[in-house]
Amino acid sequence: MDSGDERPSRLPARTARLVLVTPDGVVVGCLPPVEVSTPWWQDIGPVVQAARDRHGIDITVLRLLEAELDRPPGGCVTYLAEVAGPAPAEPWDGVLDDHPLRPPYARPGGPAADIRWAEAIIRARGLIPTDRPAQLRSWNLSSIWRLPTDHVPVWLKVVPPFFAHEGKVLAALAGEPVPTLLGNDGGRTLLAEIPGDDLYAAALPQLLAMVALLVGLQRPWLGRVNQLLALGLPDWRAPALRPAIEDVVERSTDALPKDARQILERFLSDLPRRFAEIAACGIGDTLVHGDFHPGNFRGDWDRLFLLDWGDSGVGHPLLDQPAFLERIGGRESEAVRGQWTRLWLEAAPGSDPARAATLLAPIAAARQAVIYQRFLDSIEPAEHPYHRADPALWLQRTAELARPGPV
Repeated sequence: MDSGDERPSRLPARTARLVLVTPDGVVVGCLPPVEVSTPWWQDIGPVVQAARDRHGIDITVLRLLEAELDRPPGGCVTYLAEVAGPAPAEPWDGVLDDHPLRPPYARPGGPAADIRWAEAIIRARGLIPTDRPAQLRSWNLSSIWRLPTDHVPVWLKVVPPFFAHEGKVLAALAGEPVPTLLGNDGGRTLLAEIPGDDLYAAALPQLLAMVALLVGLQRPWLGRVNQLLALGLPDWRAPALRPAIEDVVERSTDALPKDARQILERFLSDLPRRFAEIAACGIGDTLVHGDFHPGNFRGDWDRLFLLDWGDSGVGHPLLDQPAFLERIGGRESEAVRGQWTRLWLEAAPGSDPARAATLLAPIAAARQAVIYQRFLDSIEPAEHPYHRADPALWLQRTAELARPGPV
């Protein structure tokens, strides 16, 4: 969910309006809107570059203040940004408030503290920073920077508390095809750069390899869920997930059409039977990536790496299947689905992964609604436009998948 980087054509353009503050939080003023090259609100690199090109200043974007549109992408977006030197700013009569859910990296001075932490680790490892850090992303789910060194670039990722288990997960998976962890401090992780490309447009052989990689990571954690929970991963097993789904359905009722509400009522009443039948399919709970799709892979034809473990949790491994299949679509889906079935039959002889996947499909969609509602509950209101529509959208998808009735 920390992606948003798929690039379909004909998306609305984005302009950025910048309200500037000093590193100690004093308002400097605002800059007029400037066009930026990408529509995604959390894509901050183009905003930094536009301020440099248009106004000749270096900024650090802190957070979203307001947006012209109800949801991303595109439109005029107003950001709060930090500037250390003089800037051609005009007066701004707005008010900057505080909020207890605001992460440190969204506050003046916060990104600089993160960079100092990262550079201390870089130097302790015998590397030398060679250029200024490049800010790439900042929103309620992450702050991401690329730091050049005399060897290879490294990546700083800072996340809010609900994603802070990512560093521990990467440490537990050390040596596997995941990012190499150079340092971890709560929500801060410093990661080695991974060569290759982001694989949103992966071909079928790579898609099959992605599924094999995931299952290979999940198999060793079967029967070890207590160890995963001890790392701070959220619990998506039936006893925890069922009440969470009931809660998000209740809270989203007014945003759902009548037919979807009726289907979801039947779906909720049928959940105990559905979970029992999933358990009878014979595949145990394990590590779940939580945001498994081709865009969270990086690499080439020789080697793949699975990124972005902030959404990871504990539950049925086939919770990762539906979102992946929806991203690829077409004839490739059947081949990929078959790969999943074969691999889990090998991992759990006598199991029924195909039936488990069918039973899990609407539950996986409902889990997405739960996750987005938890985002909304855990971030400040100014950032809600990023996710406000998502719980209802995923519940409508749940209703579509549950529409045929009990499986």
